[in-house]
Amino acid sequence: MFIPLHDSTPLRVIRFQFVTVSIILINVAVYLATGAFSSDQALATIASGFGIVPGELTGQVPPPAFDPIAEPLTLITYMFLHAGWWHLISNMLFLWVFADNIEDAFGYVAFAIFYLLCGVAGGLTHVLMASTSPDPLIGASGAVSGVIGAYILLYPKARIWILLFMRLPLRIGAAWVLGGWFLLQVISLFMPTPGDIQVALWAHIGGFLAGLAITFLLRSRLLMRVGD
Repeated sequence: MFIPLHDSTPLRVIRFQFVTVSIILINVAVYLATGAFSSDQALATIASGFGIVPGELTGQVPPPAFDPIAEPLTLITYMFLHAGWWHLISNMLFLWVFADNIEDAFGYVAFAIFYLLCGVAGGLTHVLMASTSPDPLIGASGAVSGVIGAYILLYPKARIWILLFMRLPLRIGAAWVLGGWFLLQVISLFMPTPGDIQVALWAHIGGFLAGLAITFLLRSRLLMRVGD
């Protein structure tokens, strides 16, 4: 529906978003190594081995022949895999625009932990709502959704440039655009989707709520740190 382009919130504590950039570079490197030049069959094998397969995690689906890591570890590895260029680019755009300010508020180490926790929460929410599914979940969107949840709580009045419907540039308040994004995730749960399109909406919702909850608990300390 839209992609973010730029926000109006400057960094106040850190000089550069090293963790955010590192996460983006890792995601790009992993995609180049696994998905960019792989056949659909090879990508499916990688996804089933390193992505979250809810049925395997709950013990209701037998593991595949290619099972390189223990299933609980896929709660981490799944968020560094992507199914295509647009899947990767859209997640990394959201991360680039919003994560620097969350890294600024949390600090380097705490932000890295926060990001991973949101990704795990998103993955577990997906597993909870699809406990018997044999289909793998991959992508950074659960963790990125946690960043969005933190941003809307810490910087609701920030102004964000977005590209609406991929062609209309707009400058709009963070509370409106990100609140609208979350509402769209919830509404989409009740809307039919084409059979070849699979969006892990529960991972988005779980990651967002985890980011919101963690940030709410630490909000006074975080706002004191960035002087907002």
